[in-house]
Amino acid sequence: MEGLKVSEAKMMVYIHPSKSTKIYDAILRELSSLLFKFNENFNGVVLAYEFDILDKSARILNGIHPYIGVRINAKSLIFSPKPDMLLEGKVVKVTQGSIHVIVLGFASAIIPEQDIRDEFVYKIKHEEEVFSSKFHKRHVIKVGTMIRFLVKSLDEEILHISGSLMPAHTGCICWLARHLEDGAVTERSKKKKRENEEESILQDHGTVSGEALSVKDDHRIKKSKKGKRPKAES
Repeated sequence: MEGLKVSEAKMMVYIHPSKSTKIYDAILRELSSLLFKFNENFNGVVLAYEFDILDKSARILNGIHPYIGVRINAKSLIFSPKPDMLLEGKVVKVTQGSIHVIVLGFASAIIPEQDIRDEFVYKIKHEEEVFSSKFHKRHVIKVGTMIRFLVKSLDEEILHISGSLMPAHTGCICWLARHLEDGAVTERSKKKKRENEEESILQDHGTVSGEALSVKDDHRIKKSKKGKRPKAES
């Protein structure tokens, strides 16, 4: 899935002097406060992290409430969706006017009716609301379906994504995987057929001084000459 990246940066973490005997736990607490929130410094949402303390001798910073500054090297997993990226998520609600999705278990996304391609038709099957493809009966989107969709925009404050199912390569992930695999098999079959045809042509033709000579045509010509009768003289 697009939108995920690993970011590595050197940081200064400020620890209250009362936590000086438990520096490691205090750093964990500070970094944990960044999780699942949009951070401008990382230009995304921090999903996970690991760190190493660079300087064992921390500095005490002057002020009304003096803090201890600890330098660390942090590696973070960042979720940073941008327009035109492809994301994957689980459908949690389907209505006639929209499809609601949860991405990575915390970010919400909505795909409004105007951004769902005409291939999908809203139906109620067995008392369940679904969007079903007019061309492929097995391509169905319903609650619980994992789908791939295109990002249109992101509201950074509430982590709300506006998505689209207009591109042909979006929809139910399971169906797309089978469809793309079938397409790859078909392409390989076409390639194999072309290779067989080329091999057959090479077997039927010889090459002399860079010029191709047809064995079949040459054989036919010789046979024709052999069976030719002499013309009677008048």
